[in-house]
Amino acid sequence: MVTRRKRFKESLGVIRFTGAGLLVLSLLILAGPVAAAPAAAKTLDNLMVAFNGESNAHAKYVEFAKKAESEGYLGVASLFKAAAKAEEIHAAKHAEVIKKLGGTPKAEIKLPEIKSTAENLKAAIEGETYERDKMYPEFITQAKAENNKDAVRAFNFAVKAEAQHAVLYAEASGNLEKWKDAKKFMVCPECGNTVLSVDFKKCPVCFTPAEKFISIS
Repeated sequence: MVTRRKRFKESLGVIRFTGAGLLVLSLLILAGPVAAAPAAAKTLDNLMVAFNGESNAHAKYVEFAKKAESEGYLGVASLFKAAAKAEEIHAAKHAEVIKKLGGTPKAEIKLPEIKSTAENLKAAIEGETYERDKMYPEFITQAKAENNKDAVRAFNFAVKAEAQHAVLYAEASGNLEKWKDAKKFMVCPECGNTVLSVDFKKCPVCFTPAEKFISIS
C-alpha cells in the first residue's frame, strides 16, 4: 500500500512538473514579440543620428555661405543657403518621426573649422556623398525591415536631396570662378528638393505643387 501511494504521489509530481513546464513555455511564447524591441530602437537611434547630422549640416552651411559671400562667391553662397534650408527641412521631418516613436529630438551642434570656400565645398561634397552612398541607404534598409513607413519616407526625402547637393557642390567646386554671380535656387518645403529652376508643376520627389517652392538667393 505504501508503495502504491508513493508511486501515486510521484505521478502527481510529474503531472505538476509537466504543468509548470507548459506554463513556462506558454509565457515564453507570449513574450516572443518583445524580441522586436531592439529593432524598433535601432530605427529610433538612426533617426536621432540623422536629426543630429542634418541639424549640424544646417548650421555648417549657414557659416559656409557667409564665408563664400566674404570671398565674393555669391553663387556658392546662394547654394549653401539653399542647402542649409533643405537640411533644416530634413531635420524637421526626422523630428516628427522621432516624436511618433516616443523619442525626443536632440542635436549637439559642433561647427567645423570654417576654411576657404574651395575647401568648404570639398568638405560639403564628402559629407553629402557619405549620406547619399552609405548612411541613408543603410537607414532605409533598416526602416523597411521594421516596416516603419514614416522613417522610410523621411530618409528617402533626405537621400534624394543629398544626392542633388553633392552634384551641385561638385559643379561649383570644378568651376568656382563661374560661381561669383548670385544664383537663385528653389527648395521644396516638404522634401528639401533643391533645384536652379522649377520646370515642373509638381515636385518630382514628393509631388508638392511647384508654386510652394521656396526661393533662395
